[in-house]
Amino acid sequence: MRFRNYESALSWLEAHVDFERVAPNHADVPSLEPVRKFLAMVADPQMDYPSVHITGTNGKGTTTTLTSALLHATGLRVGTFTSPDLHAINERIAVNGEPIGDRELVSLIERLSDIEEASGIILTRFELLTAGALLHFSDEGVDVAVIEVGLGGTWDSTNVIDSDVAVITNVDLDHVAVLGTTVTAIATDKVGIFRGDGIAIVGTTNAMVVEVATAKAESIGATLWLAEESFALLANDLAVGGRLISVRTPYETYEEVLLSLHGIHQGQNAASALAASEAFLGRPLGEELVRTVLGEARMPGRMELLSRAPMIVIDGAHNPAGMRALAATLDGAFHVTGQRRCVIGMLHGREVDEMIKPLLNLGFSEFHVCAPDSPRAMPSRLVAQALRDNGETVIEHTSSMRALAQAREHSTDEDLIVVCGSLYLIAEVRGELLSIPSRHLRAND
Repeated sequence: MRFRNYESALSWLEAHVDFERVAPNHADVPSLEPVRKFLAMVADPQMDYPSVHITGTNGKGTTTTLTSALLHATGLRVGTFTSPDLHAINERIAVNGEPIGDRELVSLIERLSDIEEASGIILTRFELLTAGALLHFSDEGVDVAVIEVGLGGTWDSTNVIDSDVAVITNVDLDHVAVLGTTVTAIATDKVGIFRGDGIAIVGTTNAMVVEVATAKAESIGATLWLAEESFALLANDLAVGGRLISVRTPYETYEEVLLSLHGIHQGQNAASALAASEAFLGRPLGEELVRTVLGEARMPGRMELLSRAPMIVIDGAHNPAGMRALAATLDGAFHVTGQRRCVIGMLHGREVDEMIKPLLNLGFSEFHVCAPDSPRAMPSRLVAQALRDNGETVIEHTSSMRALAQAREHSTDEDLIVVCGSLYLIAEVRGELLSIPSRHLRAND
């Protein structure tokens, strides 16, 4: 099929089932067979290059980005597949840190539509993006692909790859309708990305996760690298512009390296990325390379400072674990002499009380509540009521832009505004503040 332009290509893609915007449940989760058969139509491009596979409840996006940057800095041509995107779908498929161009993306979607027509295999939107990324990386002749899991691990469409290195950043309760209602159940799903001839890296010391990962690695013969054993975050201190970390890997110890990302949790993400990169290479990265890459690290939408007067910080915290990490970061990383306000909105499927609990003792003078632009958006009144029940001052708004505007109107140059609760909300606010128009199509919402 030929598409007239970028928009028409996206329209074809958006006509497919989208579990990112309409949450799946146990019955909805597909098997891997459709993706495998689809890729077999184009000679299994995912087998043309080695790969690193990364999953986790939180931190997998940062770990994926850092791992890609570290490997690229060694001279490798690196493909990166991440999700979700903030402003354009192009962000999800990158080579050497550069998102796929519009013309290339249209051509790729045309190929996907041709495969669908020839095979009769109808994939979901995310499955198509996965297949497209794996095909694009083959076309681009990458030396390695770093692939972020979309949801879970075992049944995620990215698990068609045969990774050389698999990473679990952490495990917490999230997407329980799909993955299970306990940490053990969720960990059992996530360790499905381990491979018998590969290295499996566990970035958390949670005893339940370690037990599940150890059993899986032993059962399939994978080499297991555990945090605090095979590698370790030795120091993780607040620094101007981020964190000052020291990391030990099986190959090297890196002392007092500046990581230009805010948040105590980012130290462990960086340690996992270092371990993953060196596991893939089978050698140390070298101190100069590590200092350069980590010192220049950027993660849009993750504890990102967008304005200074008033200070506006956006964070993609969208589950209780993410909210706890935000709360742990806020006091040390951003110093303000004025008041604090919070713009918040979240999606269905979240436990509201657990989501807001970490925010209640942070001294916010006002909560500006809105519903993100998503079919899965939780009505603002539910979030507002939960906050009011805890004695907070709440103002409800009909849109994120109104919420942000009033929070700014109420603030002085010395105040702080924090935006959190949903990546959809973060994308809206970030686009507004940086004048980045959304390139998403909403016709099928």
